Amino acid sequence: MELDQVLTKLGEFGPYQRRVYHWYCMLTLSVAFHHLAQVFLGGFSDHWCTVPSSNTDLDCTEFRYSDCVDVDWGNDVNETQCSFYFGQNFGNETGTIECLDGYTFDHSQYTNTIQEDFGLVCDGKAKTALAQMIYFAGVLTGSVVFGSLADWIGRKPTLIICVVIQCSLGLITAFVNSFAAYCALRFVVAAASIGIFLVAFIIATELVGLKWRTVAGTLIQVYWAVGIMLLALMAYFIRDWTKLQIALSVPTAFGLFYMPLLPESVRWLLSQGAIEKAEVIIQKAAKVNNITIPVHPFSEKVTKTDDGTTNHKHTLIDLFRTPVLRMRTLNIMYNWFVIVMVYYGLSLSTSDLGIDPYLAFMLSGLIEIPAYIISIFAIDYIGRKIVLSLSLLLGGLACLLTVFIHPGVVRVTIAMAGKFGLTAAFGIVYVYSAEIFPTPVRSAGLGLASMSGRVGSIVSPLALYMGEWWTPLPLVLFSSMSFTGGLICLFLPETMGRKLPETLQEGEQFSSKPTRSQETYSMVDKFKTESVAEPAV
Repeated sequence: MELDQVLTKLGEFGPYQRRVYHWYCMLTLSVAFHHLAQVFLGGFSDHWCTVPSSNTDLDCTEFRYSDCVDVDWGNDVNETQCSFYFGQNFGNETGTIECLDGYTFDHSQYTNTIQEDFGLVCDGKAKTALAQMIYFAGVLTGSVVFGSLADWIGRKPTLIICVVIQCSLGLITAFVNSFAAYCALRFVVAAASIGIFLVAFIIATELVGLKWRTVAGTLIQVYWAVGIMLLALMAYFIRDWTKLQIALSVPTAFGLFYMPLLPESVRWLLSQGAIEKAEVIIQKAAKVNNITIPVHPFSEKVTKTDDGTTNHKHTLIDLFRTPVLRMRTLNIMYNWFVIVMVYYGLSLSTSDLGIDPYLAFMLSGLIEIPAYIISIFAIDYIGRKIVLSLSLLLGGLACLLTVFIHPGVVRVTIAMAGKFGLTAAFGIVYVYSAEIFPTPVRSAGLGLASMSGRVGSIVSPLALYMGEWWTPLPLVLFSSMSFTGGLICLFLPETMGRKLPETLQEGEQFSSKPTRSQETYSMVDKFKTESVAEPAV
């Protein structure tokens, strides 16, 4: 028998698979920690010029509101954070000058941040965005490096390597005393973090039967959402960035204690010809699931691969050779770029909503759970194209409305609606992309689309920094791009209930209106044409 047939007899998502799935998915909590940690590691604190040491006799108990600070007499706000006013207390000459002795920070919310330790304020403010961009560049690198390593040495060894790197370098990051070292370590931690997510996803879903694979691939995102909420909770109680960085890195180490008890991917073992090791895992699963299966369930042919199409090796170039596939590939790439960019843009800017930043961040994680769950059912009842379009349009509309709403409860409500839309789109675009690309280039197409999304994540901190030039600019950018993505995806074909393209020619002829031969097919048939690929995150 082939593995999918074995899993059908075993129970496609039985007690054994659920147990393994849960413990592998638990490792992904730390990925959410590190991906979004800089919201709190680099949280904004009010600051002002430190009283010059030569004026220790100056009475500046409320220094930032005194004549020691630049006064803009034309506005209600009489505070400038990067210069001070020298006049009455500094001789007869008046004017402004840059802070002479550094900055004093308001510790009412954060006791210490990277902005304070590394001087990322005023002229150095852009470095905060740069640090997050470097982190997401690490995500891009790690997805390539560790994705390939997992195919080479195995899923489980790769996962252990990533866990060790994330935990150890995450701890070291807390003790660095330079911005360059912080960015360098975070780059490697980012690579290891995405390695954990990708490999955990692959192992968890490769032991799940065909009917449950989309559900399993989507539910892992719920663990991600829980990780966001736990990050908000830890940050609420730990206001020092170094201590928070330690707290975020230590939990990963617990995975090293239970990972030896978890199995390697059966599919990978079979692909390597290790049939006996795969059979040991299957027999253990059968015992836990209380199912009886043959002692040697696998036939020799499971180690052979054949897509049933052609011996020609297809590449990324094939996605751009013909006009229809070329336009659809560019369409999908643009939507991945927009969805990931806006998703992280909204996730990293929750502190601007006008309520307690910890509550806002936790709500942004909580709203993702119903978004993922609802999207699973919506795409099978309404359709991929329509639901993806509506999700993007909802996100775009929410971003646009937020521009005109003052910070507060109403703005939070609208922003959470936008986060709901983008989160749903995040989950849908992965499934939709896998169905649009023809079988010979499906993995290559998904890899290219995912790469486009990674670039979007790198751009998102830069987009947020544009708010320094004009405050509404990031939201206007997010809104316009989401609207554009929501409209152009309507030019893609609907794939719900249709036989997916098996060849490049079928992909080119895969129309928006199905022919009689392209009409309904079962969910099992769909998954038989899919390979397990990396998840949206």
